[in-house]
Amino acid sequence: MAQTDSIRIRGARQHNLKNVDLELPRNQLIVFTGVSGSGKSSLAFDTIFAEGQRRYVESLSAYARQFLGQLDKPDVDAIEGLSPAISIDQKSTSHNPRSSVGTVTEIYDYLRLLFGRAGEPHCPHCDRNIAPQTIDQMCDRVMELAEKTRFQILAPVIRGKKGTHKQLISSLASQGFARVRIDGKVVELSEGIELDKKHLHDIEIVIDRLIKKEGLQERLVDSLTTCLKHSDGVAIVEILDENNEDNPEVTKEIVFSEKFACPEHGAVMEELSPRLFSFNSPYGACPNCHGLGSLRKFSADLVIPDPKQPVYSAIAPWSDKDNSYYLSLLYGLGQALGFEIQTPWQKLTKTQQDIILYGSKEPIYFEDDYRYDTGRGYYREFAGVINILDRNYQETTSEVIKQRLEKYIVNQTCEVCHGKRLKPEALSVRLGEYTVTDFTGVTIRDCLQRINDCHLTPRQALIGELALKEIKARLQFLIDVGLDYLTLDRPAMTLSGGESQRIRLATQIGSGLTGVLYVLDEPSIGLHQRDNSKLLETLQRLRDLGNTLIVVEHDEETIRAADYLVDIGPKAG
Repeated sequence: MAQTDSIRIRGARQHNLKNVDLELPRNQLIVFTGVSGSGKSSLAFDTIFAEGQRRYVESLSAYARQFLGQLDKPDVDAIEGLSPAISIDQKSTSHNPRSSVGTVTEIYDYLRLLFGRAGEPHCPHCDRNIAPQTIDQMCDRVMELAEKTRFQILAPVIRGKKGTHKQLISSLASQGFARVRIDGKVVELSEGIELDKKHLHDIEIVIDRLIKKEGLQERLVDSLTTCLKHSDGVAIVEILDENNEDNPEVTKEIVFSEKFACPEHGAVMEELSPRLFSFNSPYGACPNCHGLGSLRKFSADLVIPDPKQPVYSAIAPWSDKDNSYYLSLLYGLGQALGFEIQTPWQKLTKTQQDIILYGSKEPIYFEDDYRYDTGRGYYREFAGVINILDRNYQETTSEVIKQRLEKYIVNQTCEVCHGKRLKPEALSVRLGEYTVTDFTGVTIRDCLQRINDCHLTPRQALIGELALKEIKARLQFLIDVGLDYLTLDRPAMTLSGGESQRIRLATQIGSGLTGVLYVLDEPSIGLHQRDNSKLLETLQRLRDLGNTLIVVEHDEETIRAADYLVDIGPKAG
């Protein structure tokens, strides 16, 4: 073979390799096989891939190399004909609880783009289509406030952007505005405002300060018109005091939009954008679980493992305490609620159990020392065992205490978003008849079916054409590597090594790179035998794009499909 058509290895001695010389054809599917411990991975990963990666890093600038660190040269005399190398091994699973199949494959990024640009917002309360509001409707809503209510009209000009925003602030002063609200605090523009460029900021212009009274409508309309002109169609009415006996449901802030708002519930949707559908962004994440979909909470079943035990020893985290404080609490509760601390837990009433676990709103009398009838004591609310444990866990700086309490904690699905990780506004936007979680919560095969069956308007189809094409292609790649049973919202940390490797394989096909050396570590692991042919077709497609594939594998079907076979052995080492 000509030198440009091959990869030539001379004197490989990494780990247990015995001075190996080898010549491999480029742009072929090459399989390394042999008994375990024979040196397959040492040759493929620790020699060929390691040298390819090292040379690529050395080709970068000195500035870039300082962030990547120094890579050691493998124990080999020479390797010629190497391409930039990508390793697809089984140890690359993400341990980030926020990573999912959808984010790892970038399919969810395209779904966010699709919903952010072509979605139809609905009211989270009544499910009706959200329509634009007129200035007259906004004015009528403000005039529903109680008489003499003080409020100010704010025009949001910056929402969650980093920077000092000096130019904007100086231009507002030159336009005659006197005040702005920055990150919730009203400041005078004449004060010389200095913002931290590394933090996200919200800036709203204070357009006008008013008091609700008759005859206000004309000035209110003028102020709202000015507000909408500066804020791209959004107005915030902040109530400065609440003389609202007649209308107690008035909120601290009312948001109006020329674009999207429910006329009945006043639910306002800002202009749709991809970040609204990101559970990694504060603008899209569920406010209760912050986009995780679950909360780590103390479990009553783990805290009370044996209900037959008497009350004083049934509470497991407190049972090993040689401390009269907890016994005093339980004794005081028993006196107030009518039970003895020797009573088995299961014989307490549901009300008694709930107060012990979750606390009471009414003050309870506790004696200073339950062992002696001193006649001294105090009244106070009882927080509940679960809440006390949670506070101890959050406040302690001791790793020993944290580890001891960890065994009573479980992941519980968030009761606000029900595990969907997004805020209600994001979950009420639809594409056709589907929300974004209707695509991520079903298997990849069903997701592709729903994408194909989705009824879009001509405008939506035009806007989403490129995103839909990319989503369909990537879903098909996942089906081709035998992962049609996964869901896009499946956490990446729960994937097996084989699943994770095949996901990366599908992602590489989607990238369309050519002239690359791919090194894979037993990609058939965990794959049903009937899906082996799909995996091989995927590998051959990657080869046909103009790439070289080195696959470390024991599977007979993969070995037979190889263009070039390297059998290492016959013995281990």
